[in-house]
This record gives sequence, structure tokens and C-alpha cells, in this order.
Amino acid sequence: MVWGLLEEPLRTGGLARFRAGLEPGSSVRTAVDTLVGRLADQDLLLPAPPAAGNPAPTGPADPAVARWIDATAGHPADAAAALATARAEVLARDPASPPATAAVRALEAGGLPVTAATDPALPPDRVLLTVRTAGPDRTVAAGRSGTTGYVTAPGSPAQARADATALEARLARTTRTGTAQAPAEGEGGQGGAPQPHEIPYAFTALLTGAAAHRLLCAAAGLPDPAAEGDDPRLLPGIPAVLLADIRPPRADHHSWLGPRRICADRHVRLAPPADLAEALRRIAALGERRCGPLPAPLPGDLPQLPVPLATCTLPDPDPDADPDSRNTGAPRTLTGGAPRLDLARLELFCRAAELLLGDDTFTVGADPGHARGRALRHAAALRLAAAAPDRRTVVDPARWSGHPQLRHWWTTLTDRLAVTARLEVHRAAPGARAYRAVVRRTPTGPGHGPGPVLGEAVEATPGDAAAFAALAAVTAVCAAAAEPSAVRPRPCGGAIAPLAAAGARTAAWEDLGWSGGWLADLAGREEALQDTLHRLSGAGPTPNPTPDSAPEPAGLLRSFGFTVLRTAEEAR
Repeated sequence: MVWGLLEEPLRTGGLARFRAGLEPGSSVRTAVDTLVGRLADQDLLLPAPPAAGNPAPTGPADPAVARWIDATAGHPADAAAALATARAEVLARDPASPPATAAVRALEAGGLPVTAATDPALPPDRVLLTVRTAGPDRTVAAGRSGTTGYVTAPGSPAQARADATALEARLARTTRTGTAQAPAEGEGGQGGAPQPHEIPYAFTALLTGAAAHRLLCAAAGLPDPAAEGDDPRLLPGIPAVLLADIRPPRADHHSWLGPRRICADRHVRLAPPADLAEALRRIAALGERRCGPLPAPLPGDLPQLPVPLATCTLPDPDPDADPDSRNTGAPRTLTGGAPRLDLARLELFCRAAELLLGDDTFTVGADPGHARGRALRHAAALRLAAAAPDRRTVVDPARWSGHPQLRHWWTTLTDRLAVTARLEVHRAAPGARAYRAVVRRTPTGPGHGPGPVLGEAVEATPGDAAAFAALAAVTAVCAAAAEPSAVRPRPCGGAIAPLAAAGARTAAWEDLGWSGGWLADLAGREEALQDTLHRLSGAGPTPNPTPDSAPEPAGLLRSFGFTVLRTAEEAR
């Protein structure tokens, strides 16, 4: 009944007059107001057409553009006014090239007057689209590298140029290393990069149309199209780039920050991840296979029993980077493990980032507590390993041999893997609630000294230390068998427990024999252990005093919410 009353006023633009004729406070007026409010909440109401004799509000002359603004803008009049005075420019090496002409047509379809200009410095397949309004100029870049095209996030002209240059270099490097899709047969001759005349026009139109769409939205104050669809892979606050493949046809957005962050919105600093799932989501964004600047630890084809393993390959040094910032001596591949694969991926990512920073004085963590715990454990392990044997206080095995996690990993090492080894646990200092456990391979003949270290750990209880040391030994043996040439990272420890336990529910029957129950138990002791290790070392890791000027990837890691610490020499 109510809809029957409203249909004609809504169609003819007489809603205000119709509502004025209803008695205020009546049930009919209340029902009409409720229904109209619900329609407005869902953006289902369009502005009424102008009355006869009254001029239409200033806005796009194209009716299709006006309808688009009315359907998408929260404040259509403001968006229309912004575009009414806007002017667009397309820069390309050749204004008559397919990308340039397609970009001009896309912007003209958006109702803007467009001029095309020549910029000899641009690569043949890159175009810069700029909109000039009353505010700062907004620019996006569209181009391709091989069979992958891109559209940058809106920014200043300088930011768009910098983003395009960095993206093309990144895409070219991933193509050379084989991590990006190879060109399909028939594209670019014998598997080479396709030539301009071999690029389908539909692909060019897709890129330039997406670029024009993003630019028009930025100029009109509309939401960025990258935010549509609630893609869980995209990180709120981080700009997104569009990546498109020629064959098979595909286009999607990816969180991305370039090495040159000029605009204010590129200086984002996300809060630390609240839990392990969020940390892994950010690792996936930083390690995206085509545009990710950091390695993504993945299981690959590694065995996941008896211990979950992950591996990652450090990227080759950037040939265009400052020679003083290159880490040419960094190992190329890392392989490590943990009680669970998600824990192994996080620990391996942090270690890879530390190696890319160039020296061993940096510690990376998902949040401040994780980074501090990793740094203090490493410093304590080095200090305790250097202590004279007569100053080590051996802990009675009766205090730690019954730990369920120790029994599992020790049985795995000595029975399943048939490794002859010895485990010792020492107190870090008299009266201190910190312990170091070491697993050494037993020498094969008489007269030999202590065997090589297979695993070690520093934890708050002798049982936890023994369990992590045994786990580290199992990881070392399995990683060496699966990837003989890979470098072993620092062993996984309890520093990861608070992040892993955050928001995780454990059942009443999950005791220390279950990884979830063990991590929750470790999380409750982590803060006290870090305080103890800090007192024993006399100094601890501190944030880098110049975070904004730190070399990459430190600034990038901090932008994504990771913590980068500079370890004080006294803590070692």
C-alpha cells in the first residue's frame, strides 16, 4: 500500500510535495518516512529532475556521466561540480599510439575535455593520465612489462612516474627469475616479450579504461575502485595497484608501496598486526609473486612431516640500487621450520628481512614484543654460548625430561630420524628464570670434542628450552635433507607465542602436548622472560633512532606494521 502511494511521486520528482501533504506524526507519514529512509540508506534514490524554468545544477553535460555520479557519489552535487571544471591531459611518447588514443577516449567518455601531449622520456607503452581541478593535480600511470599490465594508485605526477618506474622494474625482475607467468604461445615470438603490435587492443582498452576510472573517481572525490568488493587481500590504508594479465585474461588489485614515497598518503604507518592471521596477510601482500618487494615463505614441495617446513629465496640485489646498500653476500635461499607452518612462514619472513637489511644488528618482528623477544633470545644465546664451561649451571634432567613437547621432538630426532644426539640444559644465571638448552650430535669416534650443535633455545623454563632445542634439531636435520644448499635461519622460539595465541581459542583438553595449548602457556610467561633477559644482558634492542631514514626495506616493513629493531652491541 505504501509503495503504491510513493511510486508516482518518486517517478515524477514530487516526493517533497507529497510528504508535505501528509499529517505530521500520522502512521502513513511515519511509514513513508521509514521507507524513504531505507531507500536512501541503500543509495536507491536519485535527485529529482529540475523543475521547468529552473536551470539544472552545474555538472557533466553527458547524461550517462550524470547518472553515474548520481548512483555512486555520496554528495552528487559536489562531485559533479568538481568534474565540471576539470581538464585532463594524456602524456605519452607517441600521442597517436594505441594506449594514448584509448586513454583519450576513456577520459572523454567521462565527460572531460582532454589534450594529448608528447613526452619523449616515457617508455613506449606507458601513459600518464592527469586531471587538473581547483585542487592539486591528480595523476595515474598505465603501462605494461611483458604480458602484465598495471595501473598505479592516484597521486601527484611525480609519484605516478616513480610508481610506474618501480613497478615496471619489479615486474621485469620477476619475469627474469621465472616467478611471473611466461608469455603464452604466440605472444612475443619464441616466448619473448610481446611487441606493441602483438598486444590485443582489448587489453590496452582495459588498462586505460581502468586508469581513467580511477582518475575520475579521485578528481570527483569518489571512493577508489580498488576498494570495491571488500577484497580481503587488500590492506586498508595501503595504496593498491591494478595488475592485469594478457592471457589468461585477469585483472585484480594488490596492496603496494613503491620505494619512492612522495605523496603524503604513501607515508602510511599501519598499526602492528593484532594476531598471527593478520601478520600472514601482510606477508602475503609484501611477497606477492609479481610486485612483492620481499620474499614470500611458502611450503613449496617441501615435506611437512615430521616438522612443517617453509622456504624462500632472497631477491637478487637491485642493479640500480646504491652500491653501499646492496647485500651481495646474502644467502640466496632460506629453509626453516616450526611447530606449525604458519609459524614457520612468519619466522622465516622475519629472518629474510633481517638479511636483506644488510647486517646482523637488525631484528625484525611482527610486533614490538615479537621483535624484542627474538632479539633478546639471540643475544642471550650468543652470550651464554661464549661463557666458560665451568660457569654453566647444569639443570637436573628430572626437571625437564617429562615435558610433552620435548618428548615428541626428541623421539622424532633420535628414533624416527635415527640421529644420535645429546641434550643439555643450563640456567642462564644463578637464580634467573631463564634457561639455555643445546642439542649436539654425538661424535662418532673417541677423542673427539663436543659434537656440532643441531639446535638451541633460550626460554623461561627448562622444559620449554629443551623442547625448542629439540624442535630446532629436528628442523635442521629435515631441512638439510630436503634442501642441502639452503641456509638455516635462527631457530623458532617462544617469542612468537603471544601473537599466535592472540584471539585463539583452546579447548579444555589442549594441554602442553598440543601446539595451541603450549603456545598459550608460553604466551603467559613471555613478558617476564624478556624482562629477565634484558636484566641479564644489561642492554636490549632499541628502535632505530632514525626510522624514516633507515635503508629499505626497513621503511617498507614499518609501513606495513612490522617492527624493526637495532640491537645494541651490549646485548650481544
